[in-house]
Amino acid sequence: MADKWLISIVGPTGIGKTSLAIKLAQYFETEIISADSRQFFKEMTIGTAVPSKEELGAIKHHFIQNISIFDEYSVGDFERDAIALLHGLFKKKNIVIMVGGSGLYIDVVTKGLDKFPEVDPNIRTELNKLLEEQGITVLQEQLSNLDPVYFNKVDTENPHRLIRALEICLGTGKPFSAFLKQKKVKRDFKTISIGIDAERHVIYERINQRVDLMVEAGLVDEVRTLEPHKSFNALQTVGYRELFKYFEGDWTLDFAILEIKKNTRRFAKRQLTWFKKNENTIWVDYQEDLPSVVGKIKQKFKI
Repeated sequence: MADKWLISIVGPTGIGKTSLAIKLAQYFETEIISADSRQFFKEMTIGTAVPSKEELGAIKHHFIQNISIFDEYSVGDFERDAIALLHGLFKKKNIVIMVGGSGLYIDVVTKGLDKFPEVDPNIRTELNKLLEEQGITVLQEQLSNLDPVYFNKVDTENPHRLIRALEICLGTGKPFSAFLKQKKVKRDFKTISIGIDAERHVIYERINQRVDLMVEAGLVDEVRTLEPHKSFNALQTVGYRELFKYFEGDWTLDFAILEIKKNTRRFAKRQLTWFKKNENTIWVDYQEDLPSVVGKIKQKFKI
């Protein structure tokens, strides 16, 4: 049987991952799995940069707006569903494309989900209470002290991730990072990682432009419709959290938009830190053309 290959397209937000993924999927006549956890939700379109109707129509995509913010859906659920989908796709395709900026969701497909011990559920309750009463900063400081290794690579603006790490730290007396990648799972496919990069100032300028385009496209109205549900985990994310501050009267709209840009730039920096850890990734310039990228893939992996 021919080898089965998963080509994973990674890189910072706004760098052009979707465009390259579609071109590669068209070239290899295959389909795309999205590993962008923000794009799972039906109610979130503009602020999560969901592919356009034209892009979605060009190639079959999976895991785009497939659930609701009201649904319970974990990274473990995604691993189960993505692996099941790949099993089916590989029956008719030798190559499948995966694209996304959520490092954890990419890793669970390619490497498997880490296993953690059970801890007292009251710890999570107390941490959620701490978040509600004192804000995210106290959680960030606590995790920085208890597990600086994980703190330096986690999305520190995501309270769900902070609380998950802290409950393990507090419940076991060991750092969360100590439980990561203890055992590697063996997948029945091979992974090719393609990273898209650019000079830092280019990445930041593209992010600033993208945020401006989101605002022009109606981001404020989209977020306003979701304000009644602002406590949901899905909405504790860049582009939504800042506008909730505007609706609450804490910030002006102009300041909220500046904060979206700043926090998105910080997120992009963390994404690159995460993806650069994979020494096997083939890095390409954001302006590199398709024949060049395909040539690098074929040269290295003989597919």
